[in-house]
Formats: sequence, structure tokens, C-alpha cells
Amino acid sequence: MDNSQKLVLIVEDEKNIVDILRFNLQREGYKTLEAYDGEDGLAQARSQNPDLILLDVMLPKMNGFDVCQALRAAGDNVPVIILTAREEEADKVLGLEIGADDYITKPFSMRELIARVGANIRRTAMAAPAASAADEAMTVSGDLSINTGSHQVFRGGKSIDLTQREYELLTFLASHPNKVYSRVALMEQVWNYGYVGDDVRTVDVTVRRLREKIEANPASPVYILTRRGAGYYFAV
Repeated sequence: MDNSQKLVLIVEDEKNIVDILRFNLQREGYKTLEAYDGEDGLAQARSQNPDLILLDVMLPKMNGFDVCQALRAAGDNVPVIILTAREEEADKVLGLEIGADDYITKPFSMRELIARVGANIRRTAMAAPAASAADEAMTVSGDLSINTGSHQVFRGGKSIDLTQREYELLTFLASHPNKVYSRVALMEQVWNYGYVGDDVRTVDVTVRRLREKIEANPASPVYILTRRGAGYYFAV
């Protein structure tokens, strides 16, 4: 993919990190914008329409979670990668819950960060044609249905509010009913990452959040099931 027209907004208050990110992204062919606090980051996100945002959590004036939440509340689905210096699982869960596409924990390898930027931009580019296609309703199981044209999910006729990643995970699994996918396979297929590691926990977090939204009883799911030692599958 030609990166020359892709714009990455870096929202980070540590200038040395901004400088390193800007240098490496520009070397890969991306254009960059920088903001050093959350309020400026949100303003630039709205005015400059970037293709991806690298968003630090701990920011002056407005934290990264609030920036992401404000964008999603306004219907902006720009890919957001949260940068966090903290390892707490709660931070990662919160980031995914409010609509971030990904997180990366400092200190991070620049090679890994560049790979994630590229994967998230590619994923958005691939999804774009589907959004403009004619509405297609796919009844997947029981009273659960997916409208792949409008990217909406319904249970019993009522719309369910999913993050973009939750929607993509559900749609992928529902499109391959009863086929078991490992967490590593889902990272490759849904997240577009060709690596493994601690971040496969992202899959578990997303599955858990998805179950809380689509299952009548998340503790006893009927749609997304676990095959112990193997992975997840969509049951029909």
C-alpha cells in the first residue's frame, strides 16, 4: 500500500517520543501531525481528518480515553491506537470498551508499532467498500442478525452498540460458523497482525465484551463459544 497520502496524528506530550514517532513514520512514507495535549489532539482529529491516531493515555488538559470517547460519540471511526505506559489490564479493557482499535504498551519496539499502524490503516481501507455497499441483512443464528451494509447488529430486532473491532470479530466468526479459530489465528485474520505474544489477550477481552452485549447470559453463551485449548467459534 502506498503510504504517501496517509496521515497519522500523534497525540503525545513527551516531545522525545513524538520526535521518534514522527521520524520513523515519515521514513515509512506517512505524513504526520502532532499534538501535545488532549484538547489540541481532539481539535486536530476533527479538523484534519487523519487516517489513524496514535493516542497517549496520560495527557494534559484531556486524557486519551476522553479524546477517544469524544470521537466515537460523534460517529468518527478513525482507527485509534492507544499508547499506555501502564500494564494494568483495566486500562486495556477500558480502551477497547470505549472504541479504541488497539493499544500498545510503552516501551514499544518501533518495528511493532509501524506494523500495527499499517495493519489498522489496511483494515480500514479494506472495510471501506463494504460500508457503501447496498444493505445486506445476514441472519446468523436465533434472534441475532447482522446488517453488513450499515454495520449494525440486532438481537430480537433491537440494535446493539458494538465497537468497530467487536463488529468485525463477530462478523468474521459468524461468516465461518462452527469453525474454531485460535487466538493467534484471530489476531492474524481480524487484527491483521502476523505475530504472537501477550497481546493475544486482546482477543479474550474483545470476546468477553462482545458476549456481554450479544448474549442473554454472558456466563453461559450460546453464540460465541470456547473450545477449550483450541479457541473460539460461532455456534449455529
